[in-house]
Amino acid sequence: MQTPWDHRFAQRTQRMGSSAIRELLKLTEEPDIISFGGGMPAPDVFPANEMSEACVRVLRDIGDLALQYGSTEGFRPLREMIVRHTARYGIQVTPDNVLITSGSQQALDLLGKILINPGDRILVESPTYLGALQAWSAYGAEYVTVPMDENGMVTDALEDALRSGPKFIYVLPNFQNPTGVTLSLERRHKLLELADRYGVPIVEDDPYGQLRYEGENLPSVVDLDSQFRYSGEACYSGNVIYLSTFSKILAPGLRLAWVVAPAQVIRKLTQAKQGADLHTATFNQCVAYEVARGGFLDRHIETIREVYGHRRNVMLGAMDAYFPPGVEWTHPQGGLFLWGVLPETINAADVLKVAIEKRVAFVPGAPFYATGGGHNTMRLNFSHAKPEKIQEGIARLGAVLYEKMGLQVNY
Repeated sequence: MQTPWDHRFAQRTQRMGSSAIRELLKLTEEPDIISFGGGMPAPDVFPANEMSEACVRVLRDIGDLALQYGSTEGFRPLREMIVRHTARYGIQVTPDNVLITSGSQQALDLLGKILINPGDRILVESPTYLGALQAWSAYGAEYVTVPMDENGMVTDALEDALRSGPKFIYVLPNFQNPTGVTLSLERRHKLLELADRYGVPIVEDDPYGQLRYEGENLPSVVDLDSQFRYSGEACYSGNVIYLSTFSKILAPGLRLAWVVAPAQVIRKLTQAKQGADLHTATFNQCVAYEVARGGFLDRHIETIREVYGHRRNVMLGAMDAYFPPGVEWTHPQGGLFLWGVLPETINAADVLKVAIEKRVAFVPGAPFYATGGGHNTMRLNFSHAKPEKIQEGIARLGAVLYEKMGLQVNY
């Protein structure tokens, strides 16, 4: 129905849509629904006691600073801590290479603001993170896609896509959202080689890189790029913009993330951020720094790995037990998600309707495809629900899948 406001909205709002995940979460707030939908950390691993103690110390010791306006770039001790952290992985940066943002979603939006003109092509994995598509579509982005397999982006198909002249490449190399797949080391090198040959920058989104439950850690794309271009300078000036977040390793309610990029990119992002919110909440930054320093964050991440790794194993085991033949899924080495592929004749959105009636939820995969497709795919989150709920929820979902596929339940 038309309203008096419809003709007043800017043209860019026509490209805006609600997040399928956010909308789904509204449906699953009822306590009897077991939800594998949102990418939510487990509340039982939030460091509430440490946060409470940190708040007291911050207000007692630096209250005047923490409750005041701050610099757009972010609380300098927090940025210096991020510099030290990245140095552990071989990335040589200074605080001038770091910007604190109000969550990774703001970082994606700011990148769209400074990089994307209407009609610019962005090269993305297929499927890719829905939040990035939502952020950049508002700026008029078009998308060029590259398929994925069990080793991540298929770099053999990358060169053809690069010939279309994309503005940048967007990649989630570690435990990708939505598939849980990790980009192999060989393909990371190939990605950098081709990006350099065609003069296309890379945006590396790495919210889950520290949440590995098995296998060997792989160097980040920005780390490999730093080695590739090393010139002896302390200040990184390469071809990669790196994003990460405290949402998965402390708490998403803090809305704290960071960007590592060449200094000239940070300056432009800072200008864009000034027009958005002036700066990320000073108090939140001070509390995060107070909690994280002194080695607590490393110890806390070990706890998260133990809890989430167990829940991943429980979900994989339950899927083995309760899902019908003909359904396939990934085996993520870390992160928060795994990815299911149903037979071509099954639409995951139709499955969800019945699943909600059975009081279990997941995210259909189609919204993660920038140029369409994926009707028979589904994303499942294993971090939020407790093990006994994972078992029960997967059993319910398995029964729905048996019904939709016209098979007799065998459990």
